[in-house]
Amino acid sequence: MPDGAEPVLDVKGLKTVFRTRGGEVHAVNSVSFDLRPGELLGVVGESGSGKSVTMMSLIGLLPSPPADVRGGTVMFDGTDLLHCSEEHLRSVRGARIGFIFQDPMTSLNPVFTIGFQLMEPLRKHMGLDKRAARARAAELLDLVGIPDPARRLDDYPHQFSGGMRQRVMIAIALACDPKVLIADEPTTALDVTIQAQILELVRELRQKLGMAIVWITHDLGVIAGIADRVMVMYGGQVVEQAPVGELFANPRHPYTRALLKTVPSVRGERTAKLNVIEGQPPILKAEPSACAFRGRCLHAMARCDRENPLRRMVGPGHDIACFWDPGQEEWQDA
Repeated sequence: MPDGAEPVLDVKGLKTVFRTRGGEVHAVNSVSFDLRPGELLGVVGESGSGKSVTMMSLIGLLPSPPADVRGGTVMFDGTDLLHCSEEHLRSVRGARIGFIFQDPMTSLNPVFTIGFQLMEPLRKHMGLDKRAARARAAELLDLVGIPDPARRLDDYPHQFSGGMRQRVMIAIALACDPKVLIADEPTTALDVTIQAQILELVRELRQKLGMAIVWITHDLGVIAGIADRVMVMYGGQVVEQAPVGELFANPRHPYTRALLKTVPSVRGERTAKLNVIEGQPPILKAEPSACAFRGRCLHAMARCDRENPLRRMVGPGHDIACFWDPGQEEWQDA
């Protein structure tokens, strides 16, 4: 981020709780981060770590009930999105903040044409008439690499492959030239060849449009190739945050190290056993008063049972929420 530039998105102390028959589930616990202009922030962690719930909380996409956003601020364009009117939030959502959902097979409405679904945000948020909206929709399909875009506007989702549907979802998210794009594991349901095409497309669009991107994934290989900065989540909290090169070269939190060790090595033996993190992520019935990772951590200490560690700086742009200090040891051998 250039000197003096303000974050395009600034989140502080975000808390989200789900009310269930079995009691409350504290899914997001005092999450704070910012997003800088033109930056791609990777958000990683196991399923259930709070990645998607955090991002959906920002723009009011969670149904209430059962979801209840109980605290924090989300500053965007000088407005706190958690405390603004529903009308203002609707004007932001889909226009200035785009969202790509996880599964392209179910995210598009099967009874409407692709053109209708692309034109709807253009007419609602940008006030375009039908002819102008259709022309812009064709431009967007061309932008994301769909051949013969003008004709394909009249096709239905079932007439597109999974990779093409995801390109359509990206086109819809980009329709109104958003300042921020949130991508929630957009390549998970696609095969590896299509994944590579979508990732290359995102790189090209980011360079061309200059938007800031939040990319949610459990795939560390994807993050290594596209992110500027990485935020690692566990138990609904941010446990480590660092520039991407620093995180992979010098991870400081035991959970981040454990995640990186689960990545298969291309140099490994065919019979080598894959590393796993023993145990399961917690389902928190209350706001954590101790370290959520302590039951699975190789470096847990008595203090971890009594206190929930606060994030602390361990290097330039690098912070962790942990009491343990690995010092100068080589992390691969820890």
